[in-house]
Amino acid sequence: MKQAQELTAEDIDAINRNLDKSSPQEILGWAFKTFAPDIVLACSFGGGSGMVLLDMAVRIYPQLRVFYLDTDLLFPETYALRDEVARRYGISPVGFKSRLTLAEQAAQHGDALWSRDPDLCCEIRKVEPNRRALEGERAWISGIRRDQASTRRDVQVVSWDTQFNLVKLAPLATWGETQILDYIHEHGVPYNPLYDQGYLSIGCIPCTRVVKPGEDPRAGRWAGTDKIECGIHLPGDGSTTPVGQETTGGIR
Repeated sequence: MKQAQELTAEDIDAINRNLDKSSPQEILGWAFKTFAPDIVLACSFGGGSGMVLLDMAVRIYPQLRVFYLDTDLLFPETYALRDEVARRYGISPVGFKSRLTLAEQAAQHGDALWSRDPDLCCEIRKVEPNRRALEGERAWISGIRRDQASTRRDVQVVSWDTQFNLVKLAPLATWGETQILDYIHEHGVPYNPLYDQGYLSIGCIPCTRVVKPGEDPRAGRWAGTDKIECGIHLPGDGSTTPVGQETTGGIR
């Protein structure tokens, strides 16, 4: 296998064809065989997809390294799930924080930046820390799925992430919400209890609300704006380029 940095669009295309009918577990097995130990899994502890992936991955590769983005604005339930995961799976999720404390951010950009410029807030508290989390890695695993948002409908199982300069894997890309829920219940996978209270997409406290009946599951994120992505998985900006083309969690 070539070094990750040497993979071409044609290589990525061939890999996706080879994995087209593979299960998420088979995709994860391939990923660990190909990239370990230089591979990490991102888990927000807010969505079912991340928890399903974590459960699958630990069963296959017990040495799995997991990171999350600690924005200092996460729900108490999210931190509690992180601690439960650490106990249950015997892993130590690593939190990556912004270089700015909330007080420093307010001093530089004003109070409640998330309400005035959510894109900048996400860049400071999520995108930049995510970049540091991936330094030195060859690949990372994400729980994004095609059914989660219009911005994700073209997501590939394997792509080259030009924003962070490594291979990006989405083993659950083709799964739907029913499959996620079925796996969680079948395997007793822990998940964020806020989901059962109507929080169908869980992020930071100021930017997350309960989803009303009939609304899109991600309507509870950045409500009142046209923003639906924090910027880590933003399509159309060259951040992810599967098969030579730019592209782009229910419990999410």
